[in-house]
Amino acid sequence: MEIVYRPIGTVHSPFKVKEDIKKARCIDPRGFDSVQGQLEIFSEFSEGLKDIDGFSHIILIFAFHKAEIHRVTVLTLLKRKGNVLRVSGVDMIEGTPILDIKPYTPKEQKPGAKFGWLGQWVTPPQNLETKTKK
Repeated sequence: MEIVYRPIGTVHSPFKVKEDIKKARCIDPRGFDSVQGQLEIFSEFSEGLKDIDGFSHIILIFAFHKAEIHRVTVLTLLKRKGNVLRVSGVDMIEGTPILDIKPYTPKEQKPGAKFGWLGQWVTPPQNLETKTKK
């Protein structure tokens, strides 16, 4: 079975090639927080952005370097202007194809999540149960 992805937009990033992304940023859990960029959504998909500016964070699904591999990241939504989203937390290179965008909601926060081999570098977020039980 062949699966074909159709991008809904493209990433505009300060990183022009993958070598621009320093390894230290990848290890630091806040390494990309200040990196800003834009998500340009193709006009035929811009209606899907309705009400997105009511969210502080979004989940971005994108093609990773090679089209057959995709990744997911959470970005801070700074501003929407038409079909362009200004975001921070950008960890992908210029021209990366966007496959989907979802709002980041409380169901994405997983208390007690483990971070595997990253655990030696990553500090887990504070207990989320106390924030969500109000």
